[in-house]
Amino acid sequence: GDTETTPPYMAPTPAMSTFLANPTMEPKKKKDVLAKLGKEASFHPFTSNFLNLLVDKSRIGQLDAIAEEFEALYCDSTDTQVATVTSAVKLENEQQFMIAKKIQEMTGAKNIKLKPEVDPSLLGGFVVTYGKDGSGYIDMSVAGQVRQLKNEIVVA
Repeated sequence: GDTETTPPYMAPTPAMSTFLANPTMEPKKKKDVLAKLGKEASFHPFTSNFLNLLVDKSRIGQLDAIAEEFEALYCDSTDTQVATVTSAVKLENEQQFMIAKKIQEMTGAKNIKLKPEVDPSLLGGFVVTYGKDGSGYIDMSVAGQVRQLKNEIVVA
């Protein structure tokens, strides 16, 4: 929900994060900006209250870290495996679903949360990292296949 949308909502505008993290800025001004943001993004009242609490406790500058930790705790408690899928081009929803289903079969996790990323240097295909600290790794990219062929040629 809101914990996933709040940090990315501010990410495109580093000025927003800088403004909120500025200790010399009046808390009232910060709360006014957050109220406008919450209204525009349709935040749940709990989220708006939490953001205001972070302002009151001078912790709003820690929002990214707080959201990241919340996500980790939530995923642990709901048996959700987080996987990053990096592809050469943006994947369609159906492709993402198929990858998530395969990871779910491999890991036995109840839920899979995919974080899609695009990296044109892969040339084609995709790379998936999952598990604790990205310990699971599947390379189905063209760049990975080229690298593997290069290593085989060097060894032979």
